[in-house]
Amino acid sequence: MAGSPTARRRRLSIELKKLREQSSLTCAQVGAALDWSGSKVNRMETGSGRVQPSDIDALCRFYATSDELREFLMTLARQAKTRGWWQVHGAGIPEWFSIYIGLERDASSFRQYQCEVLPGLMQTAAYAGELHWTGAHMSTQAMERAVRVRMERQEMLREPGAPDAWFIVNEGALRNVIGNRELMREQLERVLETSELASVTLQVLPFDSGTHPVTGAFTLLGFPDQEDPDLVYRDGITDAVYLEGEHHVREYTRAFDGLRAAALSPPRSAELIRTVLKEYAR
Repeated sequence: MAGSPTARRRRLSIELKKLREQSSLTCAQVGAALDWSGSKVNRMETGSGRVQPSDIDALCRFYATSDELREFLMTLARQAKTRGWWQVHGAGIPEWFSIYIGLERDASSFRQYQCEVLPGLMQTAAYAGELHWTGAHMSTQAMERAVRVRMERQEMLREPGAPDAWFIVNEGALRNVIGNRELMREQLERVLETSELASVTLQVLPFDSGTHPVTGAFTLLGFPDQEDPDLVYRDGITDAVYLEGEHHVREYTRAFDGLRAAALSPPRSAELIRTVLKEYAR
């Protein structure tokens, strides 16, 4: 069972939807049988509402599940109420991104494409600070909290059992000057350092790579438990999209494979990064 509260809520939602579909019932039918609204059942299955252990008990008795499954789901519901370490930072982390951090912590693999900025898990505090300062209206304290969370997230790449992380970065992100040239020099040094970690693979998509079927950054998260399907994450300025359908995951996986084929090999990518780094050092 995945460890973060976010992952527990997601697993709980998946299991509840599975039980209803196995019973060939609609949300409205289940709600009517339990004297609930159909929307309440739907919220429980989509993870958009808090689920009480008493609700789980009622659903499991209605579906006539085993005692073992009922206890498992009730445990998920209780543990989903806990707070992740990143949530103590408050206003610096919007709710839509807090969900992502919880899923990221439990992923066994992730594949990320970045076309405008360098990956968050490779950023220096100065680079991340510049992005937060110019990209959102937030107080100095909130910005500092957001940067601190980003730095803490990076530790997972160095931990035992780190997820298999594969990054593809557009050459434009290397050459897009954030802050100043000295900041970029330090940032590219951090990128090279991170790329040498055993869990990390880094490729650069050069300007002359030709066309590719991608219009923006995205992340594919994979999970160790087969009951937790892969998902696609895409974010914007004020919100994020989580795509879990098989079609979405398949198409984004195909797109990532295309980017991987068009990108430079890891050694040649490192060589290009060193070339750009020297340009910033002049």
